[in-house]
Amino acid sequence: MDSSISSEQLHGTIGEHGHEHDAEGNSFFAFIVFLLSESIIFLSFFAGYIIYKTTAIDWLPAGVTGLEIKEPAINTVVLVSSSFVIYIAEQFLERRQLWGFRFFLLLTMAMGTYFLIGQAIEWNSLEFGFTSGVFGGMFYLLTGFHGLHVLTGVLLQTLMLGRSFYPDNYNGGHFGVTATSLFWHFVDVIWIILFALIYLWQ
Repeated sequence: MDSSISSEQLHGTIGEHGHEHDAEGNSFFAFIVFLLSESIIFLSFFAGYIIYKTTAIDWLPAGVTGLEIKEPAINTVVLVSSSFVIYIAEQFLERRQLWGFRFFLLLTMAMGTYFLIGQAIEWNSLEFGFTSGVFGGMFYLLTGFHGLHVLTGVLLQTLMLGRSFYPDNYNGGHFGVTATSLFWHFVDVIWIILFALIYLWQ
């Protein structure tokens, strides 16, 4: 009798873990599909930007000779570096060292916020607006849409940070943190392409 009960309990435990594994696998697949769909949107924007730039006679708005590159370059270094920081945060979580996870996640959030503030300052100092020709519209559309993704990433990180204060919340896995980290890496890669198209290719 005891052996039978133990066997049932064992099969029940295996079944529960199997369902959890399947659910996590499905969630990961759905998240990858989401990232692919976002990639297609950005790629369509990139294609439109390249086509307009290579075919337009007057590309830059009147009176504008080019974009300042120094501050955007600094923002780029900060944002790209934050990918390494959030990776470190993940490693601390893997070792269940929540103090390190929280510290480096907070640092990632601060770097993302720095980028957004820098972008807002740049927008405020520009001599052209959204309606200043095709370039003006494409510039604000691309940088604004990307900025929305950065803001989303910071909010997701805030949620993951908050969850770390619930006792044993991450003991059973941390798919949310993994997804948030992947999303952040995606945002950084997109910005590298944007920076090359908009600021380096003038």
